[in-house]
Amino acid sequence: QVQLVESGGELVQAGGSLRLSCAASGRTLNDRVTGWFRQAPGKEREFVAAISRSGETYYTDSVKGRFTVSRDNARNTVWLQMNSLQPDDAAVYYCAATPRTAFFANIYYVSRQSSYETWGQGTQVTVSP
Repeated sequence: QVQLVESGGELVQAGGSLRLSCAASGRTLNDRVTGWFRQAPGKEREFVAAISRSGETYYTDSVKGRFTVSRDNARNTVWLQMNSLQPDDAAVYYCAATPRTAFFANIYYVSRQSSYETWGQGTQVTVSP
């Protein structure tokens, strides 16, 4: 089974940028979907972005145009580049991986938490006004 470790979360001012990383071991990430979710205090965990085995990317509407998910197969790492951060983006960010999947995915599969079998421990992103 794959193990995931997130890093890169920190305090940033509104309008700033961060890049989160999700480093995997045990299995390759390039034969499954890797997703990013976040959970703010008092709120349920929500889908943010994902990248499929084919490299297709998916985003929730609130981050489209600001966040970019990518994968480095050589490093077995998935990145989440976050630009124009706002206080509403503050949360613990989790990466997650599905079981080995078909080459193509769809938004319904990648945005559903039950699709994922492995989760990282999370990394805190704080955005000051």
